[in-house]
Order: sequence, then C-alpha cells, then structure tokens
Amino acid sequence: RVMIFLQEKSRKGMRGLRYYIADLHFFHGALNDRMDRRGFADTEAMNAYMLERWNGKVRKNDEVIILGDLLWGRPEETDAFLKQLNGRLYLIQGNHDRFLKRKEADTSRFVWVKPYAELSDNSRKVVLCHYPIMCYNGQYRLTAKGVPKTYMLYGHVHDTRDQRLIEQFQQITRQTVITDVLGNERHIPCNMLNCFC
Repeated sequence: RVMIFLQEKSRKGMRGLRYYIADLHFFHGALNDRMDRRGFADTEAMNAYMLERWNGKVRKNDEVIILGDLLWGRPEETDAFLKQLNGRLYLIQGNHDRFLKRKEADTSRFVWVKPYAELSDNSRKVVLCHYPIMCYNGQYRLTAKGVPKTYMLYGHVHDTRDQRLIEQFQQITRQTVITDVLGNERHIPCNMLNCFC
C-alpha cells in the first residue's frame, strides 16, 4: 500500500485528491537493513524510488496528509528534498521528524504542522495522529444506516507485531456487543487505518 485516499474534491475548479501516508522515513538508512528491511542498496536508492512513486501518483493540486516520520535528513537536504515532492503537504508530527526541532528548519512547504488533527473528509470525521489511538474521538458514532462516521488514521507501528496487536484489538472491539443510549444492542465500531507506506 503506497498511499490511501478517502476523498476526491474540487478546489477552485480544479479536481484534486487527498492522500494519507505515514512512515516514509526519507534519508533514514536503518529502514533498509534493520527496521523495515526495505532492501534498497542504500539510502539514496530508497529516496529516489519513493520520490519517483510519490510524484508518479501525486499531482500539483492534490493534498497529502503525512502522518509522521516523513524524513530524517539534515536541514539543508530536507529543505531541498521537500521542494521535490508534488502536492500540498500537511504534516502530523512523528517521533522521527526531528528536523522540526531545529531552529533553522523551514516548514513553509507545509500548509500546517500539528501533533494531532481532526478533519472532515467526505462527510466522515478523520482523526489523525502519528500514534494509534485505541479509543478515538467519535468512535461510536454511526449514520442512521449504521455506517461509521469516524475513522482513526495513524502510522508509527509500520508492519510489525504492534500492528498485529492492533488488528487483534480491532477484532475484539468489533465483536463486543454494547447497549447504546437508545437501548439497542450493537457492536462497537472500530475503524483504525494504518497508513504505513
């Protein structure tokens, strides 16, 4: 899964998509041989591949909401690299976005940078955080037809045993029956999406 999107929308007559993605880790060499074991020859090959895939998918008028851990580079390479990425960028800060802590960091490439956000996307609430939130705001809300109104999008756990635990949690939660405020029995909704690249 390279990117997921929930909405197509129109802005000033131009049609654009909104994408969500997490944990790209540009410039982070450990992703090749230790953490994700991505298998690129080196960091430069990894960066080039992901940049090509990004710009092959994302257009100038698309929005990309990055759910943390975008890049690991030094300030000068970070600024130059960000200019190469297509789209309007929004950043939910991750634990590896250390470039943001440097006083010389240029965040002008982002529409905003936040630790957490809640957005409306195609009549749904989208809760955005780098870290998975097991009990997220709006989790129990459904439409009149019983369709979930809220989704929790996250990153951080990549494709690890932690993600397997989150999947087990979601399954247990969805199987749990509750009595709602109207006295109806129903299952607990749990719509958590890992946006790991």
